[in-house]
Amino acid sequence: MDRQIIVLLSRDGRMSFTDLAKETGLSVSAVHQRVRRLQKRGVVRGFAAQLDAEEIGLPLTAFVSIKPIDPAAPDDAPERLAHLEEIEACHSVAGEESYILKVRVSSPGELEELLQKIRAAANVATRTTVVLSTPYEGRPPRL
Repeated sequence: MDRQIIVLLSRDGRMSFTDLAKETGLSVSAVHQRVRRLQKRGVVRGFAAQLDAEEIGLPLTAFVSIKPIDPAAPDDAPERLAHLEEIEACHSVAGEESYILKVRVSSPGELEELLQKIRAAANVATRTTVVLSTPYEGRPPRL
């Protein structure tokens, strides 16, 4: 039953307890208790609005792969880059690079400035891939 609730909430985080109850066949109070337990366990970490990046002035999305210039340097790039709000996500990865950053900016010029900030703040080399379109994103997990 928890899996069904998770799937429903991942599709629509604003789904009411009443609607969740109808979809699952549980009472409203039972659904409310289950959602609360899922939150306490950390399964459901929060609810957020999905924003249209173009509509809020951030039409350019890019993935920036980074690797340290000095391989002996401490692995602290996420902490060094946390203050850069243009970075939407930071993923530790296997392979040649250490991390892949998902960034959103308003223009190619702003991307260039951000890349300079990333290099300076974390002492890393970068490789950038600009996103041309996003057919889908943020899909619910298969449970």
